[in-house]
Amino acid sequence: MIVDARQLQKTYVQGSRKIQVLQNVSFAMEPGSTLAITGVSGSGKSTLLGLLAGLDRPSAGSLRIDGTDIAAMSENELTQFRARSLGIVFQQFHLMSQLTAAENVGLPLEIMNRSDYRAKARDAVARVGLGHRSGHFPHELSGGECQRVAIARALVVRPKVLLADEPSGNLDNRTGHDVMDLLFDLVRAHQTTMILVTHNRELASRCERVLLL
Repeated sequence: MIVDARQLQKTYVQGSRKIQVLQNVSFAMEPGSTLAITGVSGSGKSTLLGLLAGLDRPSAGSLRIDGTDIAAMSENELTQFRARSLGIVFQQFHLMSQLTAAENVGLPLEIMNRSDYRAKARDAVARVGLGHRSGHFPHELSGGECQRVAIARALVVRPKVLLADEPSGNLDNRTGHDVMDLLFDLVRAHQTTMILVTHNRELASRCERVLLL
């Protein structure tokens, strides 16, 4: 299993109150498979994604990604693990405004001290259809183009697992559909395991499995 979550729980304490956001969530995924996490607002979708990304820790239960218990890692180990094994696509793009499209894409490889980061970045930008825009800054790109850059950045390290948080949420319907077509095509081509958080049932149905919270 590339992802193995067992009896995950997440509880937050607010004063004298305990708020249980997740209770006994279990699922497993094979390499190269796709899973959609869906549910109404407040059901815990983003909380679960945060646990999977190692940005938060479960209150109980176990979570293994690629055989590694990420809840037992130190912050430094988690940072290295995310850089090496996880790709994340956010709804808000989170591109560096002072960097070009190619520079944004190459940043994860540059941080890893990869000497070929420029060539890999150019190739990744071309794969998302933006080779002619690689020297443009985020403010010079459309929303759909920015999300394509964000997808290229997430996949440039060839991660074991891709986490996507409402990746078409800020795009109009047609642009969002085109961007998601691209994302699914790249995931299939790279045999990447993908966990997609979405409130869109039509989009969720494109994944092999759906987890309803």
